[in-house]
Amino acid sequence: METFKTIYIALTMNPMASQEINAKTLLRIYKQVDPWFLSRAAMNLYRGCQHNCAYCDGRSEKYQAKGEFGEDVAVKTNAIDILQKELKKPLILKRLQQGYLMVGGGVGDSYQPVEEVYQLTRKTLEFLKDKNIPLHLLTKSTLIHRDLDIIKEIQDQAPVIVSMSFSSTDDTISSYFEPGVPPPSERLQLLHDFKKAGIPSGIFLLPVIPFITDTKEIMEQSIRHAKSIGVDFLLFGGLTLKEGRQKEYFIRSLLDYRPDLAVEYEHIYQKDQWGNAISSYYKSINETFDLLASAYKIPKRIPPHLFSDILSENDRIYVILEHLDYLLKLKGKRSSYGFAAYAISKRDMPLSEMKQSLQTIPGIGPVTEKIVQEIINTKTSTYYEKLLFS
Repeated sequence: METFKTIYIALTMNPMASQEINAKTLLRIYKQVDPWFLSRAAMNLYRGCQHNCAYCDGRSEKYQAKGEFGEDVAVKTNAIDILQKELKKPLILKRLQQGYLMVGGGVGDSYQPVEEVYQLTRKTLEFLKDKNIPLHLLTKSTLIHRDLDIIKEIQDQAPVIVSMSFSSTDDTISSYFEPGVPPPSERLQLLHDFKKAGIPSGIFLLPVIPFITDTKEIMEQSIRHAKSIGVDFLLFGGLTLKEGRQKEYFIRSLLDYRPDLAVEYEHIYQKDQWGNAISSYYKSINETFDLLASAYKIPKRIPPHLFSDILSENDRIYVILEHLDYLLKLKGKRSSYGFAAYAISKRDMPLSEMKQSLQTIPGIGPVTEKIVQEIINTKTSTYYEKLLFS
């Protein structure tokens, strides 16, 4: 807590670190539930992030975060008023109850240091606690422990997931690339505490940093730590580096830390418009992750018991097929489940009313039809659950 007290004093003495703004809207409602986060909608209470992680995608010009990223933060001081107006619409409220509302992530961690001053996240949780809206809270900050009381109150009405992101669980590496957040050891302890309190909790091991935290040894250490605290899932992803401010900042940090790796980065990052590395690099680290996570028997996607009673029938089928597609491709195998999932996402009629004509949907053949029928009847798939762990 001493660190956060110091930050609080710094912020009150330096008001330029935060700019109060009036937002016009707050909720971003998706046409389709997000299969990674199981989110139906998301919100950013802050724009910009003082965690100042060297690799942060939010630094990219694409997200239009003004000022010096890592220092300056725009604070949506009217967030609760806007949220109150948006949730007065019954259709919006109903839609939010059919998936998780993502609080955090994006271009500003909801528990970054400025939250100690404005407490927008806590006020938002207070406002949402009687709305029966499932919540997914993603953060890098142990400040979330402050809100365990209200998170448990919300859980009495609706499902809640708490996730933390890591590039690794190595405190020394994190201190350089994630200078504004508590060390991984403290974040792991927090997740352990939340698990003991009965809150489903997971880890986003992303982005791993090429040639630094993506090695087999460091990845296994991270996965072993995740297993030791009993997380409900472990999601994985590689680093993207968008041309411009994000890539330039990261490369400067890399040159200070490991200048010998600059040539390696030039090889795998070849100015892709989305900032992606070459496919062979992702294939390599995905295969390593798959082998390690399988050995430790940790689900590689948010498992169905955390969403099967929330999502609509078609959304549930869509998510499981998307997960199947990911899990097979993680192993380097071909899959058509993603194509079937996309076709299903365009259907309004519940698939249970199409039981005799499922193969008329593009991408659904005899094998996929059998899986869809099982999901309709049981809300899950035995093949899918097997792949989650193996």
